[in-house]
Amino acid sequence: MTAPAPAPSRRTAAIFFILVTALLDVMSMGIVIPVLPQLIERLAGSNASAGMWNGLFVALWAGMQFLCSPVIGSLSDRFGRRPVILVSVAGLALDYVLMALAPNLWWLAVGRILAGVTSSSFTSAFAYMADITPPEARARGYGLIGAAFSAGFVAGPLLGGVLGEISLRAPFWAAAGLSGLAFLYGLVVLPESLAPEKRMAFSWRRANPFGALRLLRSHPELSSLAGVNFLLYFAHHLFSAVFVLYAGDRYGWGAWQVGTLLALVGLMDMGVQGLLVGPVVKRIGDRRTMVVGLSFGALGVAAMGLAPTGWLFVAAMFPNALWGLAMPTIQSLMTRRVSESEQGQLQGANNSVGAIAGIVSPLFFGAVYSLSVGPRPALPFIGSAFLIAALVLAGAALLGGGGARARGCACALIGPAQLDIGPRDD
Repeated sequence: MTAPAPAPSRRTAAIFFILVTALLDVMSMGIVIPVLPQLIERLAGSNASAGMWNGLFVALWAGMQFLCSPVIGSLSDRFGRRPVILVSVAGLALDYVLMALAPNLWWLAVGRILAGVTSSSFTSAFAYMADITPPEARARGYGLIGAAFSAGFVAGPLLGGVLGEISLRAPFWAAAGLSGLAFLYGLVVLPESLAPEKRMAFSWRRANPFGALRLLRSHPELSSLAGVNFLLYFAHHLFSAVFVLYAGDRYGWGAWQVGTLLALVGLMDMGVQGLLVGPVVKRIGDRRTMVVGLSFGALGVAAMGLAPTGWLFVAAMFPNALWGLAMPTIQSLMTRRVSESEQGQLQGANNSVGAIAGIVSPLFFGAVYSLSVGPRPALPFIGSAFLIAALVLAGAALLGGGGARARGCACALIGPAQLDIGPRDD
């Protein structure tokens, strides 16, 4: 017997909690961004050592995301979303307390490892949204989560910068407080979204990252969408890898200009994912919206790489903002290809794909950028990394659009009654 659908008021409260949790979690991570390198430098004792440790901490966080996201997702498929989300949020609060008290780098490294583990709860949050929204509304739901992420990335570093003027440890205490607040709020208002009869037994074969990735090969279209997802993440890490260096070398921008632009990017992303995704999907469908977003992303990133002045670079940010149409619609399309009991595993696999891109992409774009600057660069154009990222996004758009054509051919050959592909999306 299927559990009754939650009352509209409970469903609204659940969606609001997921958005608040996403906002507070990302804020808690963003708050420490302005001060973590300084704290590492203080504990390391030198700039050279700080650079090495900072790179190690980034790799540790991404590595734990890769390893633990499928486990967290599979646990939520077995025990339900609510306990996994609440335990993860509480663990994140305790982790920031640990880092606030860290007396040395090893203690801080343990904190970054735990942060990577507990931040994997985002997989359960995405699975929760899939549980409580019908397929045709999932793109809008994921767009709202994306908007909450963007709001957190805007507010977190700003608040962290202010608190960092008081003390390098203050942002960590604030992050712990925000995560603790999210836990208490969820303890009161968050209902369970996955009925017991729809849960799946836990298996390490599925929960390990390589086993979870096998799920992405279980359906031809799911595989192509996973490829699109990887290319999107790969291109996106261009900004974390080289944007600050590029902006300084080409346009002479300092920290204030870069910080202001990053805040503007976050605000535009909030607008696109929070306001545009729903109406655009309703008009042209999930798949076409995804392709449009990737195409505008490719156009915007290429224009950034070619922009001879800072003002033209800023102008290129506006078409690039429509890139935000792609992520929610990719997620929506993928959730239609697996059962309700596999949503957590799917989100864990997606997060692992993002983690792989997060490890590989910064190294790649960092190397490309290093080859394009200096007195005798191997690559003669300083914007080469941006042009390559634009080509990656264009390839993602072609791959995503090709999935629709392949599906159409399959439908023609097999017939709609024999091909279970979920609701029409294009």
